Amino acid sequence: MKLAFIGLGVMGFPMAGHLARAGHQVTVYNRTRAKAAAWVKQYGGEPADTPRAAAQGAQIVFSCVGNDNDLRAVTLGAEGAFAGMQRGAIYADHSTVSASVARELAQAAQAGGFSFLDAPVSGGQSGAEQGILTVMVGGDAAAFATAQPVMAGYGRAVTLMGPAGAGQLTKMVNQITVVGLVQALAEGLNFALHAGLDAKKAIAVISKGAAQSWQLENRGPTMVDDKFDFGFAVDWMRKDLQICLDEARRNDALLPVTALIEQYYGKLQAKGYGRLDSSSLMKLLTEK
Repeated sequence: MKLAFIGLGVMGFPMAGHLARAGHQVTVYNRTRAKAAAWVKQYGGEPADTPRAAAQGAQIVFSCVGNDNDLRAVTLGAEGAFAGMQRGAIYADHSTVSASVARELAQAAQAGGFSFLDAPVSGGQSGAEQGILTVMVGGDAAAFATAQPVMAGYGRAVTLMGPAGAGQLTKMVNQITVVGLVQALAEGLNFALHAGLDAKKAIAVISKGAAQSWQLENRGPTMVDDKFDFGFAVDWMRKDLQICLDEARRNDALLPVTALIEQYYGKLQAKGYGRLDSSSLMKLLTEK
């Protein structure tokens, strides 16, 4: 297929690469042109000077950018991708943004004669590089049926969750759950260290029981080793939690633990740890 990919960060770069390796014709756009040039050098394809130029003639346009304003910047306006979309095309956004902006853009796409899917992902940079992301999708079922086999190039699970916004709402559930697990893991491991236990041996034992989780097995050992130079950054996780808390105020859901952990991430940012992996919650317990 003729595709476009907008946003070549730590997630978008390898995701677009999987599309090229699958044999699709991919045009890329990135705000920093050097990144687009590096991608083209590695994977082939074509660079575009604007999101609109990238989208022209594409059957599906993908994006993976930072926040609501970033997404609006690459979709709307005279040089936004929507201005270059052809009727019947599909725009699939992999950013983690608010459900409200997803619904807003779905309406704008419908008015333009094309479809919009909100399709945030989980699995982090390693999942993007390995092509094993979980993709949570909101939008039209027919558009999803067309896009799903293409997204399967980097997603081992690509699931339609409901209408526009449902993908983003599902991602919020994911982030709420993850940070609760990470905070509990940080407290448990810190307790193990204070109790004089071999923390890694404790991880090995409890991972065979009811405490087992991906976070325990993959982040537990690195947390013990004070290694936080990989994965999903504190800055991005706090942004995501603020989206969750905003949505909770709208739907009247109570998120007391999530609200507390969002403040903890703020403390990490104040210490200059904004680019560390989000499992660095451990540092608030181990550093005096």
